[in-house]
Order: sequence, then C-alpha cells, then structure tokens
Amino acid sequence: MSTSALPSGPLLAPVQVNVHEAKTHLSRLLQQVEAGQDVVIARAGVPIARMVPCRGAAGGIAPPGVLSGAISVSDDFDAPLDDLFVSNRFPVH
Repeated sequence: MSTSALPSGPLLAPVQVNVHEAKTHLSRLLQQVEAGQDVVIARAGVPIARMVPCRGAAGGIAPPGVLSGAISVSDDFDAPLDDLFVSNRFPVH
C-alpha cells in the first residue's frame, strides 16, 4: 500500500502495511489506531502484528471504599484447617 493510499479515518477492515511503511509512518498509523482503525503489519505479505486501540478501564481506578459492605470475611477465617483434610473416603487398614 502506498503512503498516499493510507486511509485517514476508521474503517471496518484492517489496514495492512509492510514493515518499512510501518516504521516510516508510525506516527500517522498511531493516529489511525487512536481513531479506532486496526492496522496489520506484514512482512512479505504475511501478517505478523496487529496494532489496535487500547481499551482502558471505563471509569479509571475506583476510589478507596467503593466495595465497602460488598465483601465480608467470616469470623473463622483464620481457624485451623486440620479437619478439612481428614477424609473417611480412604480408611486406613
């Protein structure tokens, strides 16, 4: 694909460029990716990598205390587990 043929907006189909074009026009390709366009980088016509927009967390980092009341720890959380591993399924003869 020639550099003059590089699309300027998001498309449904990914744009494929060769490694040389990707290195030469990385800034332009990154702008396209930011706009939602997937870009496939190929070597000798064989796709080797895909540039896609990062999808960050919708609301960012949750503030402290946002899960207050949603998580509970039982009173016996730190009780010994010895009885948990005793089984009568395999009696000792």
